[in-house]
Amino acid sequence: MNLLERLLKGDSRAVARLITLVENDDPKARKAIKELYRYGGGAHIIGITGPTGTGKSALICKLTQAYRRLGKTVGIIAVDPTSPFTGGALLGDRVRMQELGDDPGVFIRSMGTRGASGGLATTTNDAINILDASKRDVIIVETIGTGQDEIEIAKFAHTLVVVTMPGGGDEIQSIKAGILEIGDIFVVNKADHPEAYRAVAELEFMLELGRDRKKDGWKEPVVQTCAIKNEGIDELLQKIQEHRQHLIESGQLQKKRANRSRAELVKIINRRVAEAVNGAIGEGGEHHDLVDKVALTGEIDPYSAADVVIRHLLRKGRENLASLNNDYSD
Repeated sequence: MNLLERLLKGDSRAVARLITLVENDDPKARKAIKELYRYGGGAHIIGITGPTGTGKSALICKLTQAYRRLGKTVGIIAVDPTSPFTGGALLGDRVRMQELGDDPGVFIRSMGTRGASGGLATTTNDAINILDASKRDVIIVETIGTGQDEIEIAKFAHTLVVVTMPGGGDEIQSIKAGILEIGDIFVVNKADHPEAYRAVAELEFMLELGRDRKKDGWKEPVVQTCAIKNEGIDELLQKIQEHRQHLIESGQLQKKRANRSRAELVKIINRRVAEAVNGAIGEGGEHHDLVDKVALTGEIDPYSAADVVIRHLLRKGRENLASLNNDYSD
């Protein structure tokens, strides 16, 4: 039985192996990704984001256990900052979710951003597709924060859960990052803090102010949890399930899937174009001298140099297309 066949049967070792191949940019991975793409579409993709220190990992651990009690299989992708030395995930959420490690119905993988804008690398999207094809019922993607660059998870998740905590001023930060406009469910974790009631009240007030701008008919709830005490987890799970049902009944789930495909396509194209540009102006490239002409001699300005590279890429693209057409005609 080959790797793809094992993966489609839910084999966790096959899932781990293929994600590793994807991260290493192995040519075999691209072929497998193309083949498995049509087998996905059944998983509920949940994005969980929020500032560092709000207890996202503990919350995910308890939420996963609640799903397991319902008999659901879960895949977790923890997106961490990338190590400048190894290229791997710097924090390693698997260490913080050790109590899930012995459960065969749970798959956990830490992945680095690898410098990707928006906090999600193309390989993260591939990992989501791999877990989806392996018939996981739920896929949870935890991102590294709520800065302006990290809100891209909203393009890839069906349900986005924003986690905050009392006493840290995080509600104001949420406004700055635009999170209030894209979150589907808001969680005030560490709700045993004396200021929890104030955090909930402020969030509900700010959400009410912005609801006139939203047209999908969903009223974003604010859920209080205390993950370390396992409090509020069942309510959070219920709200997530209610949101999924809302997406199905309103037709928004198909729109979410289309938006995710669009975002994924843009990421792949951007990556390939960037690789082609670097190849054209890098050492040994056909236009490697352009950088010196801009920076050292002033023979050409950056905009004109960019036009040269774009024309080069378009010409190469036409040649590759012609070659493909010839291959098919043969």
